[in-house]
Formats: sequence, C-alpha cells, structure tokens
Amino acid sequence: MSKKKLWNLCITVFCLSLLVGCYGGEPVDDTEKKESQGSESSVLHLATTGEIPTLKTNGTMDGLSQTIIMNIFEGLYRQGPDHEPIEGMAKDYEASEDGKKLTFHLKEDATWSNGDPVTAHDFVYAWKKALHPDTFSPHAYMMGPIKNATDIQDPDSELFGKVEELGVKATSDYTLEVVLESNVPYFFQLLTHPVFYPQNEKFVESQNDNYALEVENLIFNGPFILDSWDHGQGWILKKNTKYWDAKNVKVDQIDFKIAKETSTEVNLYESDTIDVANLSSEFVDVYKDHEDYRTSLESEMYFMRFNQKNKYLANVSIRKAIDMAWDKEKATEIILKNGSVPAYYLIPHNFTKSPDGVDFRKRYGDLNKGSIEKAQELWKKGLKELGESEISLELLSYDDGQRKSVAEYIKNQLEKNLPGLSIAINQQPNKQKLALEDKQEYDISYSGWRSDVNDPVDFLSVFLSDGPYNWQDFENKEYDNLVKKAQTDFTNLEQRFSNLQEAERILIDEEAAISPLYQAGKARLIKPYVKGFVAHPNSTYTYKWVHIENK
Repeated sequence: MSKKKLWNLCITVFCLSLLVGCYGGEPVDDTEKKESQGSESSVLHLATTGEIPTLKTNGTMDGLSQTIIMNIFEGLYRQGPDHEPIEGMAKDYEASEDGKKLTFHLKEDATWSNGDPVTAHDFVYAWKKALHPDTFSPHAYMMGPIKNATDIQDPDSELFGKVEELGVKATSDYTLEVVLESNVPYFFQLLTHPVFYPQNEKFVESQNDNYALEVENLIFNGPFILDSWDHGQGWILKKNTKYWDAKNVKVDQIDFKIAKETSTEVNLYESDTIDVANLSSEFVDVYKDHEDYRTSLESEMYFMRFNQKNKYLANVSIRKAIDMAWDKEKATEIILKNGSVPAYYLIPHNFTKSPDGVDFRKRYGDLNKGSIEKAQELWKKGLKELGESEISLELLSYDDGQRKSVAEYIKNQLEKNLPGLSIAINQQPNKQKLALEDKQEYDISYSGWRSDVNDPVDFLSVFLSDGPYNWQDFENKEYDNLVKKAQTDFTNLEQRFSNLQEAERILIDEEAAISPLYQAGKARLIKPYVKGFVAHPNSTYTYKWVHIENK
C-alpha cells in the first residue's frame, strides 16, 4: 500500500458527517417540557430529528452539527440573511493588488463567553490544527486556496504535516494575514464554514479529549451559548450576552426537542409546542394550502454510492443499469412531494454559471438518462461479463420515514426491472449509517452532499480518489486531474469551468460512479409570529435575526 493510500485510510476515521441527512436519536415525550428561562415571547421552540453528532469546528459535521456550530461560534465571516458572506469577527480587510494577500482586521470588542478576547492567534491555532495530521479535519480540503495548505495535506509532499508553513499569521492580536495560492473567487464563502472558525488555544488544550463533549467543555463567541444538553432528548441555546452584536440578537432562548418521526413533529406544531415543523410527503398534501406552509429548493444533492469493493459493482455496465432502471420523476412527484426535483446530474440547474453567464448544465444536460430497455441491455451485458445470472446487494439507507419510502421504492423498481437482482435494505440512523459508509461496509448507499460554496468543485471533490470522502473505491486519473487543477488554478476561468463540466461527465456518464437521485426540496410550517427565520440553501439555519412578533 502506498504512503498516500495508507494516510487516506487513517484520516477517514475522522470523516463521518458532512453528508446531509437524518440525525439519530429517539423521540421525546412532549409532556416533558423544560422550563423556559426567559419570557415566552422571546423563546423560539424547534424540533430536530436527532442528536448533535459533534460540536468541534474542525470535526466531522452534518447539517445539524453545522447549524448549531454556526450559531454558538463565529468566524471572520458568516452567512447573512441573503446567504452572502457578511462580517463576523472581521471588522474589515485589505487585499493586495493581485488578490493573493488578504489582511483582516478583527473587532477588538469581540470576546469569548469566558471573557477572553477573540484574537488573530485563535484563528492561526484553529486553522493549523485542522491541517495537522494528529487533529486533521475532514473539511481541511476547503483550506486548499491558502498557500501550502494542499501540500501540507499531501503525504507525498515534503511539506506534509508542516503546519508552520501554512500561509497564515497573526501580525498583531487583532490583525490576521492570509496568503493565497491564487485569487480565489469564492474564498469569502469558504470563510463562513466552521473549519475556518477560531479556537481558544488555552481553553481547548485545558479540556484535552473532553473538548466539546459537554456544555462545560465549551466556550462560545457566537450569538448564542449552549446552555444545556440533554443527550437524546434535546438542548437549549441562550443568547450570548458577551457577543459583540448582542443588541441585534432578538430571542433570549431557543429550545430544541428531538422528534424522530415527522408525525411527532407535526403534533408538536399543532399543539403550539414548537414554532417550526419540517414536513415529509404524507403531510404535504394535508398542509400545502395552509397559510403557514413554505417550500424551498436546496443546494443539496442525493445520490446512490456504488461501493466498487463489491465485485458486482466494480462492473460499469451493472452500475449504469442500476442508475438507469428506475423512475426518478415518480420518486419526487409521488413520494417526496416537497419541491425536490429528479436529478440526472450532480451539479444542479441554476447553481453556478460560467464567466460569460452560461448555466453549468447547458453543456451536457442530463447524464446517463435512458430507458428501462436500455438498462436491461446493460444489465444483461454486465451479468454476462461477470458470469452470473443473479446478484444480491444491500442498500444502506436512512431510517426516517420519507427516505425509508424512497429506498423501498428504489428496491421495488430495481427488482422489477432488472431480472435476477435482489436488494436487501439496511436502515440505520444517520450517525451509524455514516460510520458504515466510512468503513465501506455496504454495497449501495443512499447518500448525499450539500454545498457550502457556489462552485462545482465543492461537489466534485467528494469523489477524488485520494479524498477523505471517497467511500467507494472510485478512481479515475483524468477525473482527479481535472478536479485538482480546478481546486488550485484560477488563471483561466472559462477553461476551469469546462474542465469541471467534463469531470462531472466522467463521474456519471462514463463511470456511473454514483446514481443521482434528486435535488432536495424542503417543505415546512412556520408560525406567523416567527420573523427573520433564515434557512440557507445548504440546509443550515442562522438564528441570529429570528424574532417573535405579536405572539
């Protein structure tokens, strides 16, 4: 085994949950209500489907983790109400003429919840920690634009692990200098991600391995603090009175209840126990004409991963047949019914445009879209190549109701349309599901990814052969070259855009490394007195601006 592959095997133990999805946990009895610490009019009541997987800013996180982290911590920038970056800890910045050197000036009134000032040193510490082999973050790839960050992550580079060579330094307590490899158009979007958040070195080191495991093992610099955390039941966020912009945080408290089933969540909403409820398909028809009903389309894609360690799925004809042999339109129209759209691609429509304004999808459109008849031809071809007449596979799936139904629909369609195929569904809570994907203990996985930046490379880098999220043994040298070049070379943006389009074609049309399912939509109910509720397209939420009006 090469040094690089050995390293990648090691770091995947960290990679559990940037992937989107259901969060594990058990439902609570809604009669066990926690006492509110503030006036009822300043408390927001929410439900979520499970436990917070992590609160480490350099840890592995899903949408729930990232949401809570975004609200109890803050980086140089945060996503604003319009989803564009706005100043957080940064007061302002200066850029060099070539755009490669950025000097950030920090707010001198920003403090941690223990009273310590937030300094440039906190950023340097956290960023280097995210790249260090001993504390490596699965999101470290997002630091690629910073000078030497890519080489520091590369086991074959002489700079491997030498975090002191990272192009970042504190020139004073409140001045942070960042040197980039190139003038990256979306760098400020990256800065809103938790991997770029600061950490208070003195406090973190004092907690050792207990850091971020419980309330007492955390300090905060965001709009809220984590006041209590009843694992498996819920948690409470309280307004951070030491936050630099506390005067604009309008709610005193946010109560979260774990409600694994949508029916439980809807009942809590109807009984006025919670103020926002996410809807699954069976409730969309009931509430679609309700005045509280809202929908949105997310920058979140679902797909089936094919684990090529499985000898059957190592056959490209088998993979293409499975991708082509079921009706994606009916899955979104009949089962999901929440604004999700069927996908024959990884990069969504209207997600990003070329420098001259052409949508990413225009060049190739739908990929590997065919008929049942064509799928059956490919299936027969694959079986013949394998010398098999029957194949049994396992489909690893989420365990929440709506996605259970999608998995069952896929199973029924594939078994009906591909003679000799038998599929067993393995439904797991999100945390356990991600662990199985990480260890590649599955055949096919119902999986997904949400993008934090409006650039195709964020989706496509997931499937790099040496990347931390290549949980399926996919490898294509041309694909790797195209995506890696796009990660670092911004000299010709038209060519870069074209290269990424070609990479997507290789991934799906040529290799069928994944089977795209749908672009996620969300349907929810929001009480009319809840104002300023910000739901970002990447399936995260900011509560800084939410307020309760005329309840």
